[in-house]
Amino acid sequence: MAVDIKSPKEIDLMRKAGRLAADTLLLVGEKLRIGMTTDEIDRIVHADTLRQGARPATLNYKGYPKSVCTSVNDIVCHGIPDGTVLKNGDIVNVDVTHVYEGFHGDTSATFYVGTPTAEARHVVEVARRALDEGIAQVRDGARLGDVGAAIQEYVEREGCGVVRDFVGHGIGRKFHDAPQVKHYGKRGTGDRIRAGMTFTIEPMVNLGGWEVEVDPNDKWTVRTADGSLSAQFEHTILVTRDGCEILTARGRALQNSENVAALFVA
Repeated sequence: MAVDIKSPKEIDLMRKAGRLAADTLLLVGEKLRIGMTTDEIDRIVHADTLRQGARPATLNYKGYPKSVCTSVNDIVCHGIPDGTVLKNGDIVNVDVTHVYEGFHGDTSATFYVGTPTAEARHVVEVARRALDEGIAQVRDGARLGDVGAAIQEYVEREGCGVVRDFVGHGIGRKFHDAPQVKHYGKRGTGDRIRAGMTFTIEPMVNLGGWEVEVDPNDKWTVRTADGSLSAQFEHTILVTRDGCEILTARGRALQNSENVAALFVA
């Protein structure tokens, strides 16, 4: 499948979609608290998305029933919001995708609920850094294998597993498009990265092994096969001539996530 190179007008619209999605994720961080349900997160995301003049991309996407994905503890991705109550020590990934004037902005972060355990801190901060490691490889002329290798090398050095079954993806008018962006691989392999490409990088990092299982009942919820904790961070990226632009960059620290991480730095 051919990879779409965005025009300047399309890039401007993707910047807007990305900023809106980032703003909604910031709002979630401000509202997150012990005792709230994942359904409450869904209501916050849904209302804020509509307030911005966008629409939630996940709602009714291939039958998905909610406006956001909320993945708690051992849930890797695609957790469906429901009456699950967030408890002290939980971690929750919130995956927000907006559609604005036909273009998608896709971003996620993992939040701490209350006081995190040492295990939770480790997997969350490894996932946060893994995304940075991948983004640092993006430039015109590089290869997608460079991105995956950088992520895998870092994650495995930290004693964690990086999920193989779910990957990043091209994005624009389509929610999921070419190319596939694997979070593992070998340097110097894979498709060439070209200026004007837009795609997500979204490593899913497990405290244990990389293997996962899909819930046989709802067909969406993905859990770690060994029951270990999992964390994820995601940005939508634009490739430029001299590097990249993070289209879902946030204008301030993410509460209950980045601000908590700062406390771990001696």
